[in-house]
Amino acid sequence: MEATARRDGSKVHGFPAMKASDRQARIIDLVTERGSVRIDDLAATLGVSPMTIHRDLDTLAAQQLVTKARGVARVMQSALFETGVRVRLARQAREKEALARAVAAHIEPGQAVMLDDSTTCAYLARLLRGRAPVTVITNFVPVMRELWGKPGVHLIGLGGVYYEWAEAFMGAMTVNSIRSMRADLLVMSTSAITNLICYHQSEDTVSFKRAMLESSARKILVVDHAKFARRALHALGPVTEFDLVIIDDETPREAQEQLRAQGVPLEVVPLLSASPAGTTAAPGRVEPDPLLEVSSLAG
Repeated sequence: MEATARRDGSKVHGFPAMKASDRQARIIDLVTERGSVRIDDLAATLGVSPMTIHRDLDTLAAQQLVTKARGVARVMQSALFETGVRVRLARQAREKEALARAVAAHIEPGQAVMLDDSTTCAYLARLLRGRAPVTVITNFVPVMRELWGKPGVHLIGLGGVYYEWAEAFMGAMTVNSIRSMRADLLVMSTSAITNLICYHQSEDTVSFKRAMLESSARKILVVDHAKFARRALHALGPVTEFDLVIIDDETPREAQEQLRAQGVPLEVVPLLSASPAGTTAAPGRVEPDPLLEVSSLAG
């Protein structure tokens, strides 16, 4: 039967009608999974007109999540702006799950652990219940969502100015909050590694990560192989500042040799035991538990 179009471009027959926000979330998932997708293929998959997809892509482009050119949609990558959190959570999910499991083995019950705004830490957060009791200090909202209400987890939310694009709190208040504490362990990632220097797109990101480095007794850097092929603008510092660097076994051999040549303690995680690509769900939203104390520190 011929599908009937609604005003927003969704179809009544043949495909379930979707809200624009749900359709745009599905577009992000498809483009992230495949790298690039033809606009006509998106329209066919979602059961809407190409014009509707163009409007959705314009909305997502304004949020700096995707680009469209010559009939193709791609995930936006920029040296000046970090890709949206939804995209980063879905990207390299298999690697992040494997790396998170490796990091979890280094966390001991009773420790105070500082987690940055990396999406790998969102995957790690799902595993921390097994390391309880544990104190977690973070400025990253997806980590807070995962840990809110978990028994045995004392969650300290770092206050400051909320940056919607990063789903994280940053700025001077956040930095002051971090400097008022001392964590047993820091788990951190980075947007890009060039010549064994960690880089980020945002100067605000560098500021709070520097404070985390200075406020932690032991420091673990966890990065998937894709970080060695990316570029970013602001230098965070050399990988030699970390007590351990955890990478996956698809990291270029040259990069592994450079790390070892600098005397960097290195743990290489095999990906064969990780879930197949596309089967790992990104960390989701957790409903709050009023019995869990969440401290919001504003400096």
